[in-house]
Amino acid sequence: MALTKSDIVAKVHELGFTKKKAVDTVESLLEIIKSTLTQGDDVLVSGFGKFCVKNKKQRRGRNPATGSDLILRERKVVTFKCSGKLRDRINR
Repeated sequence: MALTKSDIVAKVHELGFTKKKAVDTVESLLEIIKSTLTQGDDVLVSGFGKFCVKNKKQRRGRNPATGSDLILRERKVVTFKCSGKLRDRINR
């Protein structure tokens, strides 16, 4: 089961924030992350992980439905690398 934004808001609300304040806080945090990544900068959350913007070069691809070859354009993608602490906690 995936953790949704509304689940995160509910968890923040349980910490004693009003529902509106919890929504505003989560939305603000996500907006800061999005704007930072849009500028091409990385987002490092200590103890959690690092979101990075990577450049992908143009390459040949294949349409799985038709099997025809096509060229995939140059683009940017966001990657995530978890911290060692998080990795250790997951693998306990």
